[in-house]
Amino acid sequence: MTHSTLLQPTDEIRQALADGKPVVALESTIITHGMPYPDNVATARQVEADIRERGAIPATIAVLDGRIRIGLDDADLERLAQATDVMKCSRADLALAISTGRPGATTVAATMMAAELAGIRVFATGGIGGVHKGAETSFDVSADLDELGRTPVCVVAAGAKALLDIPKTLEVLETRGVPVVAYGADELPAFWSRQSGVAAPFRLDTAEEIANLIKTRQLFGGHGGVLIANPVPTDDQIPQAEMNQYIDQAIAMATKKKVTGKEVTPFVLGAIYELTKGRSLATNISLVRNNARLAADIAKALA
Repeated sequence: MTHSTLLQPTDEIRQALADGKPVVALESTIITHGMPYPDNVATARQVEADIRERGAIPATIAVLDGRIRIGLDDADLERLAQATDVMKCSRADLALAISTGRPGATTVAATMMAAELAGIRVFATGGIGGVHKGAETSFDVSADLDELGRTPVCVVAAGAKALLDIPKTLEVLETRGVPVVAYGADELPAFWSRQSGVAAPFRLDTAEEIANLIKTRQLFGGHGGVLIANPVPTDDQIPQAEMNQYIDQAIAMATKKKVTGKEVTPFVLGAIYELTKGRSLATNISLVRNNARLAADIAKALA
């Protein structure tokens, strides 16, 4: 199997990449592990529409029938959203999903890998994984951080997921040489909240400035990604003090039920959805759409 047989882009995306048009990668775990059906399909379609409205082409990435699909049509999206035995693919699992033929939804790390292979330079997601609270004893650190250190893709996210240890996540990203840039803000966002209490290492205010940073980094070679932390729109945020109470309750529930490893984040997100009576999902949808719009603007500025 070669790269060309590994990847299966849609005709539209293949042509767009050949013509140097702006393309934005999208992950698929938000469809399979991040939201309930049918909100997941509706959000995926809405995010793709947001990217098109900004003049770029969306490329939702997933593993289906032993190939990495770069772009999904409506039927594939529906099939993935309703599939039951979908692997949650990070770097360690991607080849396994392809070789066994199991359907796989890509996390931040796996989407970055696939995007780079396909020649896509900008990727929009909700939030990245990071260092879990208590990682000094559990060693639970997301593969997303290593991927950002190694794979040259610009990731637009609303910061790290707020249930993580944000200061430790920032430390690991600094060690990996990843520039963490807050968009139009001096403080890092915390996913559902605009504030985290952690100062942003860098701030840039336009998509053109971000594109210039990416182009300049590429001159060095051997560099990894860039993380753009884009705060959720003010009207849709859940303030940090309120959100922290829900997160603490949800993590306590996970600990009590002995939930570990990859299952922690989906469990905690589900518990937070219940505790907030659905508000967290509305905020999640808003921030993903907001990130997609900014990613499209960056992709256009790069093109």
